Amino acid sequence: MFAQRNPGPDPTLVRLLEVIEYDIAPLSRDGVTSGNKIFGAAILRKSDLSVIVAAANDETANPLWHGEIHAIKKFFELPSHPAPADCVFLCTHEPCSLCLSGIAWSGFDNFSYLFSHADSAMSFAIPYDIAILNAVYAVPDPDRSGPAPGRDLYNRSNDYFTSTNLMPVARAQLPDTVDRLHALYAELSAQYQARKGTGNIAMA
Repeated sequence: MFAQRNPGPDPTLVRLLEVIEYDIAPLSRDGVTSGNKIFGAAILRKSDLSVIVAAANDETANPLWHGEIHAIKKFFELPSHPAPADCVFLCTHEPCSLCLSGIAWSGFDNFSYLFSHADSAMSFAIPYDIAILNAVYAVPDPDRSGPAPGRDLYNRSNDYFTSTNLMPVARAQLPDTVDRLHALYAELSAQYQARKGTGNIAMA
């Protein structure tokens, strides 16, 4: 997706990280206050990278309203919207199995994410994406009792979409921005973990 340009970072990458920081993260901050997880998403026009909708996780209202699914809901509720194939789907974190399916079924042919499933599990203490993908979808090979070691949990490029991990290029081109976003989401994660299990806030 991104060309290596000298001098300066890729403007598309700059824009996507801006959307995470200034359009999605404030919604996630509000959501965490209400007991929701830190995940969020935005849908942008491919033509000019303008934001059509941004959304945060809203599982306290409905357990299916993950950030990506909530964004898809808001997108299709608009009186008019571009075709999904004319959009860029941006995720703060690598989508779970529910959200992967939602992106595919909705007709979006791409998504990009900053933090990986491993980041969600190890840095933000939310391991459920990997756990569900392994438990539900990772069918053992005939000659093994489990999935092949090192195998991806889903096909990152397939007939429905192509996924892009923003982190490697972002780390190389915009390290200060990545550090700032990681600190921001670490703060939100700490707030979520501190509130988890209180009141109507789910433990999962």
